[in-house]
Amino acid sequence: MTDHTVDLDKHRGMAAQKATDLRRALAEVEANTRELREREADLEHRMMTVPAASWPEAAVKARHLLNLYAASLPTED
Repeated sequence: MTDHTVDLDKHRGMAAQKATDLRRALAEVEANTRELREREADLEHRMMTVPAASWPEAAVKARHLLNLYAASLPTED
Protein backbone atom coordinates (compact mmCIF):
# COMPACT_ATOMS: atom_id res chain seq x y z
CA MET A 1 0.00 0.00 0.00
CA THR A 2 1.14 3.50 -0.73
CA ASP A 3 -0.11 6.88 0.32
CA HIS A 4 -0.14 8.08 -3.28
CA THR A 5 -3.27 7.96 -5.36
CA VAL A 6 -3.14 6.47 -8.82
CA ASP A 7 -4.43 8.60 -11.66
CA LEU A 8 -6.29 6.00 -13.69
CA ASP A 9 -6.88 8.46 -16.52
CA LYS A 10 -3.17 8.23 -17.42
CA HIS A 11 -3.48 4.49 -17.98
CA ARG A 12 -6.33 4.69 -20.45
CA GLY A 13 -6.06 4.85 -24.19
CA MET A 14 -6.90 8.07 -26.01
CA ALA A 15 -10.34 6.85 -27.16
CA ALA A 16 -11.25 5.73 -23.64
CA GLN A 17 -10.05 9.05 -22.22
CA LYS A 18 -12.16 11.00 -24.71
CA ALA A 19 -15.19 8.86 -23.89
CA THR A 20 -14.62 9.44 -20.17
CA ASP A 21 -14.28 13.19 -20.69
CA LEU A 22 -17.46 13.19 -22.74
CA ARG A 23 -19.39 11.29 -20.05
CA ARG A 24 -18.13 13.69 -17.38
CA ALA A 25 -19.11 16.74 -19.44
CA LEU A 26 -22.55 15.28 -20.14
CA ALA A 27 -23.11 14.55 -16.45
CA GLU A 28 -22.11 18.12 -15.61
CA VAL A 29 -24.49 19.55 -18.22
CA GLU A 30 -27.33 17.38 -16.92
CA ALA A 31 -26.67 18.51 -13.35
CA ASN A 32 -26.58 22.17 -14.42
CA THR A 33 -29.80 21.75 -16.40
CA ARG A 34 -31.52 20.13 -13.44
CA GLU A 35 -30.36 22.96 -11.14
CA LEU A 36 -31.52 25.58 -13.64
CA ARG A 37 -34.98 24.00 -13.87
CA GLU A 38 -35.27 23.96 -10.08
CA ARG A 39 -34.24 27.61 -9.86
CA GLU A 40 -36.68 28.59 -12.62
CA ALA A 41 -39.50 26.75 -10.86
CA ASP A 42 -38.66 28.54 -7.61
CA LEU A 43 -38.60 31.91 -9.37
CA GLU A 44 -41.94 31.25 -11.07
CA HIS A 45 -43.49 30.16 -7.80
CA ARG A 46 -42.30 33.34 -6.10
CA MET A 47 -43.41 35.54 -8.98
CA MET A 48 -46.89 34.03 -9.18
CA THR A 49 -47.69 33.83 -5.47
CA VAL A 50 -46.98 37.48 -4.66
CA PRO A 51 -49.05 40.13 -6.43
CA ALA A 52 -47.21 42.90 -8.26
CA ALA A 53 -46.79 46.02 -6.14
CA SER A 54 -46.32 48.35 -9.12
CA TRP A 55 -46.82 48.56 -12.86
CA PRO A 56 -43.13 47.89 -13.59
CA GLU A 57 -43.33 44.70 -11.51
CA ALA A 58 -46.48 43.67 -13.36
CA ALA A 59 -44.68 44.28 -16.66
CA VAL A 60 -41.77 42.07 -15.59
CA LYS A 61 -44.18 39.28 -14.67
CA ALA A 62 -46.11 39.67 -17.93
CA ARG A 63 -42.87 39.63 -19.95
CA HIS A 64 -41.80 36.44 -18.21
CA LEU A 65 -45.13 34.76 -18.94
CA LEU A 66 -44.99 35.86 -22.59
CA ASN A 67 -41.45 34.47 -22.90
CA LEU A 68 -42.61 31.14 -21.46
CA TYR A 69 -45.50 31.08 -23.93
CA ALA A 70 -43.24 31.98 -26.86
CA ALA A 71 -40.79 29.22 -25.90
CA SER A 72 -43.59 26.65 -25.93
CA LEU A 73 -44.70 27.49 -29.49
CA PRO A 74 -43.51 25.39 -32.43
CA THR A 75 -40.66 26.99 -34.37
CA GLU A 76 -42.74 27.53 -37.50
CA ASP A 77 -45.19 29.85 -35.67
